[in-house]
Amino acid sequence: MNPLELRASLGLAGVYALRMLGMFLILPVFALYAKTLPGTHSATWIGIALGSYGLTQALLQLPLGMLSDRIGRKKVIYGGLLIFALGSFIAAEAHDIVWLTFGRIVQGSGAISAAVTALLADLTREENRTKAMAMIGMSIGTTFAVSLVLGPLLAHYIGVNGIFALTGVLTLLALVGVKYLIPDPVVSRFHSDAEANTSRLGSVLKNHDLLRLNYGIFSLHAAQMAMFVVIPFALTTSGGLDKAHHWQVYLPVVVAGFFLMVPAIIYGEKRHKLKAVFVGAIALMTLAQLGMALALDSFWQIVTWLTGYFIAFNILEASLPSLISKIAPADAKGTAIGVYNTAQSFGLFLGAAAGGVLYTHFGSSGVFGFTSFLMLSWLVLAVTMRPPQAVKSVMFHIGENWQGNATLLSQRLAAQRGVKEAAVVVEERVAYLKVSQQDWDETAVQQLILETN
Repeated sequence: MNPLELRASLGLAGVYALRMLGMFLILPVFALYAKTLPGTHSATWIGIALGSYGLTQALLQLPLGMLSDRIGRKKVIYGGLLIFALGSFIAAEAHDIVWLTFGRIVQGSGAISAAVTALLADLTREENRTKAMAMIGMSIGTTFAVSLVLGPLLAHYIGVNGIFALTGVLTLLALVGVKYLIPDPVVSRFHSDAEANTSRLGSVLKNHDLLRLNYGIFSLHAAQMAMFVVIPFALTTSGGLDKAHHWQVYLPVVVAGFFLMVPAIIYGEKRHKLKAVFVGAIALMTLAQLGMALALDSFWQIVTWLTGYFIAFNILEASLPSLISKIAPADAKGTAIGVYNTAQSFGLFLGAAAGGVLYTHFGSSGVFGFTSFLMLSWLVLAVTMRPPQAVKSVMFHIGENWQGNATLLSQRLAAQRGVKEAAVVVEERVAYLKVSQQDWDETAVQQLILETN
């Protein structure tokens, strides 16, 4: 990466992480806080307030990403950050559950993830795009882990309303950073690897393997949100643990989950056993949900099952995007990711809302019965999926003045050793390829592209 690409990648990864911070920081303390607010007559309202953020995210992230193609990336990002900050300040000043829910809805309306990804694509060359996107992925994972530990500590010192206010202030600082630290793109165009294309939605939605993965990310985050309607209360009642000390539980289980995730992912990728690792993680997640359904009256059993949960969660969070990349059509990766992200956001909303309703009427066993069903149904779908090909996605710039036959070049590229799929998109000046992880002739591919210029 050159200095401009590195600055753009690090800066936009920070902006993306900050948006997720607004959701993750409050996750371990939200239910306990919402219960104390006027109007919270049952856990149903807690679930709705917690998940409402995801609903507006799901509805707006793809449209706002497309809007950024028309009016400019930064304009959409500025507007989204201002809306997110406004929602944070509304939530900070909320004196009842209705206003807290409204603040969360406004927060979610600042759906800038697609615009951020598109801007990152504008600012990075094709050969560095995967590294840049990986930085965003790492920032999200790190933010989640840090937030589970930091959230209870911040809630103790500044309160949950203080966390919302802090999030609003940091968001305004991020807006300044986007203005002065993130470069303006010289050329802004559509990128099939990073943005959703409405003309490719049909093929993506008809792909059964992608639908399995979309159901998986929906279920994973639905179960997560439903869990966090219950877990804060369980840690307080079964362990007698004050909410300010919940980080003492989250820190070791999150660390254990991270360190055990790394060798599992390396094994799956290097040995071409990604499906086996993936299915094993879903099975562990299912076991953890069933275990918590039966053991919420025992503090140490909760800790044990939470450890299993976070091991499985980290493996699944890391492997799902990789599977999307391997399975999606070479020139529709951005569309597949857009649908995937939308499914995730709907999971956040529906999981939290269902968790609140079930906890109100059936207690914790109802919640974990629901999450267990989600995981069991996902496990069945995962077992029956085809093993993904051992491929990786690569891109090549074909030249700004290229005037050749895209269909012919796609066919010639696909015939090269180790190339499994190729698609040349003239409007983007890019050749999208899926190639073997073990053996492909990069030199021949580059030479062929040069010969056609």
